[in-house]
Amino acid sequence: MSLLDQLNSRHMSFSKAEQKVVATVLANPSAVTRISIANLARTSGVSEPTVNRLCKRLGASGFPDFKLQLALALAAGARFVNSAVNAEDDIETFAPKLFDASIATLAKVRDQIDTQTLSTVIQQIVRARQVYFFGQGNSGPVALDAEIKFFRFKIPVSAQIDPMMQRMIAAAAQRNDLFVLISHTGRTEAMIDHAKLARDSGAKVVSITAPGSPLAKTSDIAITLDVAENTDEYLPMTSRLAQLTVLDVIATGVTLAQGDGHLPHLARIKESLQSTRLKAKSPTPEMAKVSQIRDRQPSS
Repeated sequence: MSLLDQLNSRHMSFSKAEQKVVATVLANPSAVTRISIANLARTSGVSEPTVNRLCKRLGASGFPDFKLQLALALAAGARFVNSAVNAEDDIETFAPKLFDASIATLAKVRDQIDTQTLSTVIQQIVRARQVYFFGQGNSGPVALDAEIKFFRFKIPVSAQIDPMMQRMIAAAAQRNDLFVLISHTGRTEAMIDHAKLARDSGAKVVSITAPGSPLAKTSDIAITLDVAENTDEYLPMTSRLAQLTVLDVIATGVTLAQGDGHLPHLARIKESLQSTRLKAKSPTPEMAKVSQIRDRQPSS
């Protein structure tokens, strides 16, 4: 039963205050996906705790999750594009829907992710002999983005998106190699096979995938993202953003774990790009920091 179905069928089972919120939502559900909890509470004439209580009674973890479920429930058309979009939506309607769905998903992942698991993965990357990022299909660009981020840390890294290359690299893995396999569904057979091959070769396997998925169960460590996006039918959008953000968090953790001694190396990489760009009118705060790091380096 979708969220809208629940709101309609269970209307009389809610308290009087909650019924006010339900009436506001049903009057214009699309608008509710774009407002804050304070706005909804004020419009309904109730308190914010009342709105939160209703959200949890409907199975949502909070108001951001409620809005995401509401946006998904509104999806009847626009198949293979995005479940929050209707076939008759214009740009003024579907653009805010997509932004709100992305924001709600990131907030949900932020609140649910296991930071201890992230900390363990950060330490595994710092100690690894070599790090491989694997992704296929829509997860391929996420793996390539990870290579661009992590090569800066003086750790040998590479990204592979070709299934045959992935298979050969996994078979040739060595102890202290680390494989990071990215798959929203965790049901891609080749990725599961590659995880098994890498582990059989003595390497460690980390997956960024769905909770309870076959890939998660095959990995040494699973970073699970509970993202309600059916990528079997729709274009991957919010799931991809969640994966990228998690990798940003891990990259930041690796930077901090390596300490200040690593900053001159990062500064040199940044400075190497300056000759490829037109001069800015004034130094950006980021480049001012790079200059400070460079000035602190001992002269050779």
